[in-house]
Amino acid sequence: MSSTPRLFVTQDLAEGAAFPLDDAQSNYLLRVLRLGTGAPVRVFNGRDGEWDVRIGNVQGKRASLEPVSRVRPQPDVPASAPILLFAPVKKAETDFIVEKATELGAAQICPVLTERTQTRTVRLDRFHKIVLEAAEQTERLDLPEVKDLQPLAAALDALAAGTVLIFCDERGDDADAPWGGETGRAGPIADVLAGLGEAPVAILIGPEGGFTPEERDWLRGREDAAAVSLGPRILRAETAAVAALSVWQALKGDWR
Repeated sequence: MSSTPRLFVTQDLAEGAAFPLDDAQSNYLLRVLRLGTGAPVRVFNGRDGEWDVRIGNVQGKRASLEPVSRVRPQPDVPASAPILLFAPVKKAETDFIVEKATELGAAQICPVLTERTQTRTVRLDRFHKIVLEAAEQTERLDLPEVKDLQPLAAALDALAAGTVLIFCDERGDDADAPWGGETGRAGPIADVLAGLGEAPVAILIGPEGGFTPEERDWLRGREDAAAVSLGPRILRAETAAVAALSVWQALKGDWR
């Protein structure tokens, strides 16, 4: 990995079109990294690819950057790049989900409210900071869209037509058996994904304790939904999110 610092910027990028940095980014380059005029930096904006730039004019605490050349074109975002819907958990674990979803190529990150969701508020400003840093560090050329917390039904209604909802269902159908027993178990996630062709996918991770029986019945009754299993072990919510996105990348994404 290159040691040259890499930043996300909002400005348009074109050769010779210098632009100013904000206070935080200027402070990072000039005072944290102790770089000066002419030092190389890499930047991306999610539209114009990745560029080699250099630090140009420095006035007080503010610096500008001068684009030199584009080193990577902006790739098309695959139409099938997954959406991640998840019920927020504890702060550190929720931050982990947002960070890893960015690293694993999620197109959207959507926190949702379910009956058993324990965390009923989120900080979008914090999510945006996590997404930004994860994209900068992992060579990603775009940022996933981060949605505000909303009820699960509303989030599903907002999915584009043709999107298949993959929801991780760890239970069986026997209400009297631990975790629903062995009957009515969902199929392995790899098998379900393999049968979807190139349909766009939204992956839903439930809360600690899983979906209520009513939610499970409702989800299983949706024509656009497919229940999947992540194996015989009961995974923590943050582990399930990483596992499901990883399987998608291996079978449908850019790990192929």
